[in-house]
Amino acid sequence: MQRTSMADQAAEVLLGRIRAEEWALGARLPGETTLAAQLGVGRSTVREAIRQLSGRGVLAARQGAGVFVAALDARDDWDAVLQRADIVSVIEARTAIESEAAALAAERRTATDLRAIRRALKVREQHRADLDEHVDADLAFHRAIVVAAANPILTELFDGFTPRLRQTMVAMLRIRTAFGGVEDHAAHERLADAIRAGDAALAAGLSRKHLASLKDGLR
Repeated sequence: MQRTSMADQAAEVLLGRIRAEEWALGARLPGETTLAAQLGVGRSTVREAIRQLSGRGVLAARQGAGVFVAALDARDDWDAVLQRADIVSVIEARTAIESEAAALAAERRTATDLRAIRRALKVREQHRADLDEHVDADLAFHRAIVVAAANPILTELFDGFTPRLRQTMVAMLRIRTAFGGVEDHAAHERLADAIRAGDAALAAGLSRKHLASLKDGLR
């Protein structure tokens, strides 16, 4: 059995226990080690189950305090519709920032920039299995391109946008379930190649095409 399906099952078991009010609203869940023993799974599976339920609004993690019950049932389909609408808005904002940054990067990139982009691309390729690590590596790659645009305002916009962007990308990939595929990574390689070749129009077009495919994947 794949760990992802085990995480799905663990999430449903935890949700059932929450619906049965084994833990009251606002109550703190037992630690990962305790839950893993109760469910007969590993801690990584428990962690992913908690992430799933957090994404559905049932649980809330508080830094240094633990995981708490935020709702006694999962959000309904209308909440999922609203979540998708929010993700689309973020992707549209990404397109505005990143397509322009890609064009400028193709025109202005230095040898140092190209090395940073290639390094980030290699790290991205190495982190295509774990969702959170994949999102972090993906954002690092796109930030390297924004930095190569040599426009401090664009970099400031991207950095200020990153916390919201990361949260949204994690939610989007949970909805899509599949990520880190061969074609997806190849699209990022083509973008890096266009920037290295100094083709601003192609770089902007590839950036826009990639983000449009993310948006289309939500339909």
